[in-house]
Amino acid sequence: MSSFVIKSIGNALNATSYISSKYASKKAVNLFASPRKGRYSEHQKKVISSALFEELKFDTVNIATYRWTGKGKTILLAHGWESNTSRWDYILEDLKAQDYNIIALDAPAHGRSSGKQFNAVLYSECINLVAKKFKPQVLIGHSVGGMASVFCMHNHQLTSVKQMILLGAPAHFTGVFSRYKTMMGYNKRISNGLDKIVYERFGKPVAYFSAANFTESIKAKGLIIHDKKDRIIPYEDAQLIANRYSNSELITTTGFGHGLKDESLTPKIIDFIND
Repeated sequence: MSSFVIKSIGNALNATSYISSKYASKKAVNLFASPRKGRYSEHQKKVISSALFEELKFDTVNIATYRWTGKGKTILLAHGWESNTSRWDYILEDLKAQDYNIIALDAPAHGRSSGKQFNAVLYSECINLVAKKFKPQVLIGHSVGGMASVFCMHNHQLTSVKQMILLGAPAHFTGVFSRYKTMMGYNKRISNGLDKIVYERFGKPVAYFSAANFTESIKAKGLIIHDKKDRIIPYEDAQLIANRYSNSELITTTGFGHGLKDESLTPKIIDFIND
């Protein structure tokens, strides 16, 4: 959406909040949790065409999974917001060449998974479901897929996972939510209403959902990769995660953006996995 459309929606909801802040806040959180893209284009479908497809069920959501079989370590790939499994196209062939057993999933409301709403807590439970079935030794998450992976590891302590790779992952939900509020230009009525909805739905305040804090409970060896010029998730988030995640190392890039799809990183990722 253009900045004009974004501000127009924000202004409309701000005006509505003076009539009913609860209604306006509910609309605002639904907008936040509803991906506008992430389903497969015809071109993207080619990436998953060679995979073994299997659908798993979590609650009311059908979770699409893809598997490229191999005899090496089992790796689970979790994509980010408004994306799908095709985002791993840039590294898939290199992972296959290592004979890894590769598993990927589409997040709720993304790719071929069902649903219309998405949040990192729900995603983490879907990752847990897939991990319990396939027993990965390595978990790789991009952006909110990284955050959800941390939530999953913190809540479920998956013993099969020995290594975790976080690519451009946010350190805490507070920052993600704050940037959304600022982008939309929401007033205090909606801002406070959004925080209240999170507490009502999850029984915890927004500040509780901190990937950086949660990494303190994770024993798996970690690799954090983040670009200094990431315009989606600030580089400071990576530094915060690295400071809290004692058994991890941080690789800093410049110019690769939030996607981090650069061939120079692939050998470093494979070296880490093979270590």
